[in-house]
Amino acid sequence: MITRFAPSPTGPLHLGHAFSAMVAHDMARNGGTFLLRIEDIDRSRARSHWEQAIFDDLAWLGLGWPRPVIRQSERLPAYRAALARLRDMGLTYACTCTRRDIAEAASAPQEGATHGPDGLIYPGACKHAGHGDSGAAIRLHMDRALTLTGDIAYRETAGSHRTVTRSAQEMIDGIGDIVLARRDMGTSYHLSVTVDDAAQGVTCVTRGADLADATPIHVCLQRLLGLSSPAYHHHRLIRDDAGKRLAKRDDARAIAAYRAEGVSPADLRRLVGLSPPGP
Repeated sequence: MITRFAPSPTGPLHLGHAFSAMVAHDMARNGGTFLLRIEDIDRSRARSHWEQAIFDDLAWLGLGWPRPVIRQSERLPAYRAALARLRDMGLTYACTCTRRDIAEAASAPQEGATHGPDGLIYPGACKHAGHGDSGAAIRLHMDRALTLTGDIAYRETAGSHRTVTRSAQEMIDGIGDIVLARRDMGTSYHLSVTVDDAAQGVTCVTRGADLADATPIHVCLQRLLGLSSPAYHHHRLIRDDAGKRLAKRDDARAIAAYRAEGVSPADLRRLVGLSPPGP
């Protein structure tokens, strides 16, 4: 089994990150491989000191991983190649809409405001645009894509092992034409994570249940690009006392804060409900 933990160096790791990393590490413990990947495509927010903090926190937790570590900022040519392949298949188009344009169009009486994995579902204002305009975002033409893939199914290993299926119509209605490349990045989370998981040979993607709705997007892209599909393990989320999912702004829950207070890695495992690691 090959698992991975793929944080963004945009702030301190918190208890939820620790839980996700330890789950992935535990799953790969018996003869598998646990990988660390730095997802730093958002260069406006990524910082080298936060990357170093990731290494320090994970090492303190007792986790190990192969070197060198892959950084997404170094893999832009791979993302451009995948984007070009989708373009040559006639599955992409340029979009110049702003967030405000999308919000206004989506809230029009005849449209209704519908939310998907990326927020408001794109209403399709630029759907018949070409591939030009270097200042535009690039979107996936979901209707055309799904005529090639059909319904989307993937293996879920959290809880009872099962196959999760999203119909093509559910994808069109509930996800829409997602962004493949943002104008300021040249790629997107969906495209880069799909390309990188395949390149690293990840066999089980371990991440929070809040990202389960994005998984059909990634499986769709895998099929379009001829990539293998891993299994997925969408684990429970770590929440605060009010039941809210932790975020990087919750500095009081940062791993570094627990370290400073003298909490041990074993204490932290118990705190998030994990048993001691096996041999």
